[in-house]
Formats: sequence, structure tokens, C-alpha cells
Amino acid sequence: MTADKLLSLLHGVKRTGPGRYVSLCPAHEDKHPSLAIRELEDGRVLLHDFAGCATSDVLAAVGLTLEDLFPEQHAASGSAKERRPFYAVDILRCVAFEALVCSIAATNLAQGVPLSESDRKRLLVAASRLQAATEIYDE
Repeated sequence: MTADKLLSLLHGVKRTGPGRYVSLCPAHEDKHPSLAIRELEDGRVLLHDFAGCATSDVLAAVGLTLEDLFPEQHAASGSAKERRPFYAVDILRCVAFEALVCSIAATNLAQGVPLSESDRKRLLVAASRLQAATEIYDE
């Protein structure tokens, strides 16, 4: 599948750069584009919903599966080194946003404001994403 097929199933699609797009997420009520789509040179399609929807939920909402994000495999093409799927600046932007979430939670706690269940869950997501960001370039 190409990104074009996925993009045709989404609403509010805007191109943000070569092979990069944002759109409204079909898995939740989205008023502002939160879904980032990127097509890599090898045909893989990457998705990330900044509102927190799982990739599988986004794909299910448009009738696709995770397998649809990958091109059909042809004969082995040698042992070329795989490119990193994200630029460092993109990772830093995500880290900055998740750090902001942690900062807001910490400020509320310091002021004696208890975290709601949804805030606690979002804080755990932020911590998980921050940890994942540290592992992207570990090899």
C-alpha cells in the first residue's frame, strides 16, 4: 500500500513536507489535525497520533491493518543498512511535548491538585514515550 491510499481514506489532509502529511484522526473526534503520516523511501508508511490513539485503532477506523503499512516483500535486496525512520528534530519535538505534559502534572501535584485518573494515565503515556525516545538510537 502507498501513503496515497491511506490519505484518500482520511479527512483534512495537509502536506507538511516531502512524503509527510497531517490529518484529522479517524479514531476520535478530532477538531485539529493530530495524525502525522510519513511515507519512507522503501514504501513503509509511518503513523503517529499526537492525541494518543493507537496505530491499530487509527487503521481499524478506515478499514486497514498494520500489514497495510508495509510494501509487499520482494526478493531479498542485500544487506543495505536501514535508515532511521525519524529525524532527530522530530524526536526532540515529541520529547518536548511529553516533557510539557510531565511538567504540568508535576506543577499540579506541587500545588496539591490531585491527578484525575485520565491525567494519571496520560502521565504514564508521557513517561513511556520519553523512555521510548531514548531507545530509538540505541544499538
